[in-house]
Amino acid sequence: MRAKVAGLIVALACGLGVPAPVAADPISDLQNPPRDPAALYPTPLGDRWFDAPPGFENAAPGTVLSSRPASVGPLLTPVATTQLLVRSSDSKDRPIPVVTTVMVPLTPWPGPGARPVVAYNTAIDSLGLTCVPSWTLPRGSEIELAAVQILLARNYAVIVTDHQGPHQAYAAGRISGHAVLDSIRAAVNSPWLGLAPSSPIGISGYSGGAIAAGWAAELAPTYAPELNIAGVVMGGAPVDYRILLGSMNGKNMSSSLFLAATMGVAREYTELIPLMNDNGWRLGMIAKDWCLAALAPPGVVAPIPVEALTDVPNVVDTPVVQQVLAATRMGGQAPTAPVFIYQGQQEIWIPREGAERLFGEWCSKGARVRLEELVGEHLIVALSGLPSAFDWLNDRLAGKPVAPGCSTN
Repeated sequence: MRAKVAGLIVALACGLGVPAPVAADPISDLQNPPRDPAALYPTPLGDRWFDAPPGFENAAPGTVLSSRPASVGPLLTPVATTQLLVRSSDSKDRPIPVVTTVMVPLTPWPGPGARPVVAYNTAIDSLGLTCVPSWTLPRGSEIELAAVQILLARNYAVIVTDHQGPHQAYAAGRISGHAVLDSIRAAVNSPWLGLAPSSPIGISGYSGGAIAAGWAAELAPTYAPELNIAGVVMGGAPVDYRILLGSMNGKNMSSSLFLAATMGVAREYTELIPLMNDNGWRLGMIAKDWCLAALAPPGVVAPIPVEALTDVPNVVDTPVVQQVLAATRMGGQAPTAPVFIYQGQQEIWIPREGAERLFGEWCSKGARVRLEELVGEHLIVALSGLPSAFDWLNDRLAGKPVAPGCSTN
């Protein structure tokens, strides 16, 4: 079985036309993986602007380390775009640099008070550094650009963060929440961008973007209590990976994304790496720079379960895996900002059970949450749920209050 999985991993890479990792002897490394954790991290882009300056770790979270003008396109709304390199924290509160792209409409804000800001979080769902918004937005290849345009058309400033961090820790959650909150801090505390600390803030994301939005909402009361967060919208959120073990792991076309998420989490929680067998290392080395378009198809051809990448019996039940599952599970702390959750009733990959459990846990802790369950599965609800979610967020940014407590339909 191990030999079969190894063959499938290499065959899938060849079939997709994705190159093997650059190494002095890549074939030998695939046959006998070097077991160097650095081999599992994404290939650097070669742009020194992304490198944090010496001593950056002594700066406060949210400090702007560097900035540069950028362009985004194609957009219908004229904007001034700036990329910021920001001091943030990973899942274990170690200092890291993150990149965020700030788009501010050139039209003056006509309303009372400061211009609203929306932190829109894309579903990066990838392992490579050419898959992040700071790369895709300037090149016109960002698939969620339409949603960004809708927000810009409402004259909001929009922040889009590379929320998976410098090592692309896909699905690690906590690091994404920190990255989003610190990027907001950096933007609203940079008056030369035309924003202000008092700016009402919205946070949004769907699927992988909802990981960032949900964790930002949950961490804000303790990590960034000074931010004026008016509301958070999140849809199709993977809130508990125990649930996804039953719905995605080796089950269907989503299984390859679950494997990629496992690799992303292992980049952040390196205590998982010693559990990997040679096939786990092979997959990690081959797929380390893949974007969503390359990660999704293998699940159709060969839905490999995560258990095939380890020789540890009942690996999910081991203490180290259980600790990581607990650390990446949303729901431990209630947001103080109101939250709008939308979820597909016929969802297969990310079952409604997760949204309903999160709704119950946050509500029991005193949060204000609206849960709307819509007809459709993951991709349908990504489109059908967006208008009502953005209308709800628009009301929050306009200062319209929500009733205390929780509601659902």
